Amino acid sequence: MPHKIGFVVVSSSGHEDGFSARELMIHAPTVSGWRSPRFCQFPQEIVLQMVERCRIRKLQLLAHQYMIPSKVEFYISESLPEYFTPYQAERFRRLGYVSLCDNEKTGCKARELKSVYVDAVGQFLKLIFHQNHVNKYNVYNQVALVAVNIIGDPADFGDETNITSREKLIDHYLGHNTEDPALEGTCSGKSDYISPLDDLAFDMYQDPEVAQIIRRLDERKREAVQKERYDCAKKLKQAIADLQKVGERLGRYEVEKRCAVEKEDYDLAKEKKQQMERFRSRVYEQLQLHELVDAELMRRPLDLPLQPLACPSSPHHQPPMHSLPQPEERVTENRLADPFLQEKPSSHCLDVSSQRPTVDRPPPATDPPPRTHVAGAYSKTWSHREDALLTLHKQLADTPVGTPKEDLKSMLRAAVFLVRRAIRDIVTPVFQASLKLLKMIITQYIPKHKLGRLETAHCVERTIPVLLTRTGDSSARLRVMASNFIQEIALFKEVKSLQVIPSYLVQPLKANSSTHLAMSQMALLARLLRDLGTEGAGFTVDSVMRFSVQALEHRVREVREAAVGMILDLYAQHRALVLEYLPPDDSATRRNVLYKTIFEGFAKIDGRPTDAEMRAQKRAAAEEAEKRKKEEIKALQGQLAALKEMQAGVQEKESEATKAKNQDTQERKVARPNAPEIPDNHYLDNLCIFCGERSESFTEEGLDLHYWKHCLMLTRCEHCRQVVEISSLTEHLLTECDRKDGFGRCYRCSEAVSKEELPRHVKTRDCNPAKSEKLANRCPLCHENFSPGEEAWKAHLMGPAGCTMNLRRTHVLHKTPVLPPGKGPAATRAGTSGSKVGSKIPTPKGGLSKISSRTYTKR
Repeated sequence: MPHKIGFVVVSSSGHEDGFSARELMIHAPTVSGWRSPRFCQFPQEIVLQMVERCRIRKLQLLAHQYMIPSKVEFYISESLPEYFTPYQAERFRRLGYVSLCDNEKTGCKARELKSVYVDAVGQFLKLIFHQNHVNKYNVYNQVALVAVNIIGDPADFGDETNITSREKLIDHYLGHNTEDPALEGTCSGKSDYISPLDDLAFDMYQDPEVAQIIRRLDERKREAVQKERYDCAKKLKQAIADLQKVGERLGRYEVEKRCAVEKEDYDLAKEKKQQMERFRSRVYEQLQLHELVDAELMRRPLDLPLQPLACPSSPHHQPPMHSLPQPEERVTENRLADPFLQEKPSSHCLDVSSQRPTVDRPPPATDPPPRTHVAGAYSKTWSHREDALLTLHKQLADTPVGTPKEDLKSMLRAAVFLVRRAIRDIVTPVFQASLKLLKMIITQYIPKHKLGRLETAHCVERTIPVLLTRTGDSSARLRVMASNFIQEIALFKEVKSLQVIPSYLVQPLKANSSTHLAMSQMALLARLLRDLGTEGAGFTVDSVMRFSVQALEHRVREVREAAVGMILDLYAQHRALVLEYLPPDDSATRRNVLYKTIFEGFAKIDGRPTDAEMRAQKRAAAEEAEKRKKEEIKALQGQLAALKEMQAGVQEKESEATKAKNQDTQERKVARPNAPEIPDNHYLDNLCIFCGERSESFTEEGLDLHYWKHCLMLTRCEHCRQVVEISSLTEHLLTECDRKDGFGRCYRCSEAVSKEELPRHVKTRDCNPAKSEKLANRCPLCHENFSPGEEAWKAHLMGPAGCTMNLRRTHVLHKTPVLPPGKGPAATRAGTSGSKVGSKIPTPKGGLSKISSRTYTKR
């Protein structure tokens, strides 16, 4: 018969603080459910893992009153998909979707309960939430889900073929019909019958205590029908109907009490609490008066399971005072109680002392009352508390395999309750004993008795939040013990598959949290991230980066530095994904010291020089160029002085020897000595020093026109309209252009890219990687690498097989005349291309044109 299926939340795309997806695992009138982050991106998704592989028959969603998604899609899978388990190719299979109304007719004051009947087999269910309906209350464009319910049956037992053939044969010959309406509402009626007690509406509007009592009475009613005790069944049916009204009323009181607390109206909250207690006591008295339920079923602490934790026949059991019946009533109750509530005595039942006031049961006159062995957990003496935990450890470890499952689960949950209490103990030995007990439960007790993932999840969910608070303890020893234990159990295979602990560690740090707690969480997250990675273990790049970026704004310096280290570690594995969560790398961002450290760390990881290293290299190059320039000037000055001295000596000798000759003869004799040839001062006239073209039209104005429109080695910047050399176009855009702040360098191709396009450019990785400057030049027009050196630029931009993106190649090139050795334009540029500062080029007649970032000096 289909029934409610338990589940755990495996992952979610995000949530608002205080509204985690794990809230969906609880069904009660006061639950808040899950909410997406504010202004989130759609779609949002949640992945649920059922306790076992099952055939889903019905899905139920309880929507929020105004945070309503327009559509919810359902997907199912037999196992986790690739992004959780990378070595499995299994994908989710789409079941369909449901649309939710915008709730305008009710003024966004009612919640829609959506039920969907399906027939699908699997163990993982994914819910995808689409864009929200817009209304005046949903100011942050969020979607929410108050509750989700899964109804089905185990996949291996859901087929009718599993019904015993002998029973079918007997029914056939006796003429029994399984569709008999007289059996409607019983477990023997229809194989696909779904009990109303498994419906989501039952749990969401019923008081939890009353809901447990109703389920017990329903089980007793079914047993009475099977045993043909119809008077008892009728009585129980009426009691169930009455209790449902009682549970709804108590649930309403609880909601009203919560609302009063939120409004800080504590008088009203106290009144509601007292009203609930009076009403509950009156109802329970009526139940006991009509012998419908044992006192042990009622008024148990909410932290403990509702099932009895001690054997009914055990003399150590101490019932609550206010539910203790009179002696004559107890005799009648024990005699008339239904056998379903009389659990079989077990020698391994666990005794737990209640925190409520209790009275001792009158013992036999001959024997003294025996001492309760777990009672020491509440002792004021720390050694007694430690002994109680160690005794419980031994008792659970010695529990035999054949113990009934219900007893095992009851003992487990009671033990977890005590562990949770002992973890808060300030005494170190008691704290250590609680860790020892918890480790034994997870690694030995649950696997030994095959209690399943749901019980493991219960242990972890109940204890990890308390353990995390102890990582912020003032005692360094306790902090280290708590952190090491969390890291240890997170790596257990039983806990690792749940992916619960990582979801706790990536919760945003609270602004008022202590320094010890924040630092412990950062250190624990960093260690587990190295151990588990970001593939299929609960951590994702998205969750870790969101946590780390938020931690960069923490008030504690050590926390901010730890966040920087975590981002750098993650960048080494997921470069493009990490960049999506950070602001652009520009001068404004680098004013923040943390982001400057992060981006310089990225450069080191990529093998690129940091800004400081680049500045040092540029400074060294400028100093070297300046040094060479001074040496060249000094050498030229020395040569010029020598020439002048030689010329003066020759002129003096010639004037003394040929005073009688005429002036023309003297001039010819002055030019005859073998003095070094003086450079032609008019060589650069009518010559373009970039492309080497010479023309009579290259006057001062003609050269400016040639530079502006026709020179194949130059181009105009599209952003500032300045004429620059093509070889220095990238550096111009990054350092000189009027819009240089709008460009950034791609670490892959080394070219200037608009900062708006840089993230997409880096992410797509479509650019051609650049080589080292010593190995190749890089053309900013065609984005190709070619041979290094100055002459290679001329061949690439002017040659017939050169750059295909140089638009000026359409002009007719004049053949450059053969020049004397040492006077070519390449030689001229080679001797003058070292100086970088300035943006003016001397033209042949002394005119100045603003063209590039290089300064060329005439000889």
